[in-house]
Amino acid sequence: MSILGKIFTWWDGATVGTLLNSWKNGEKVGEDSLGNRYYRARKGNRRWVIYNGSNDASRVPPEWHGWLHGTLDELPSEALPAPRPWQAEPTPNLTGSLGAYRPAGALERGGRRAAATGDYEAWRPGAE
Repeated sequence: MSILGKIFTWWDGATVGTLLNSWKNGEKVGEDSLGNRYYRARKGNRRWVIYNGSNDASRVPPEWHGWLHGTLDELPSEALPAPRPWQAEPTPNLTGSLGAYRPAGALERGGRRAAATGDYEAWRPGAE
């Protein structure tokens, strides 16, 4: 991305202001498996994330979400037990992407619904 794009956009990575603030006032405390970097203010309680790629909150793993919102005081690696073998990796929100769920009858899948089976009778006032 060009330097002008970096100055004026916020939806694809951190802006220059956020990067400068992270460098000047922040302390890097960790990084997750997706490459997102987590910071806390040297003075005060502020915490933030710099995304690796698009700014999508569903790309923050649950343990780091808890840390960002103050549910955990310690870092996730110190406060949480090791993940269990049966736990699945978190998945991002696919709404609005090509991987989103589209049921039969959705416009993106041709818009054809299954034919009515005749087991439904519409209600009419006065008919009992």
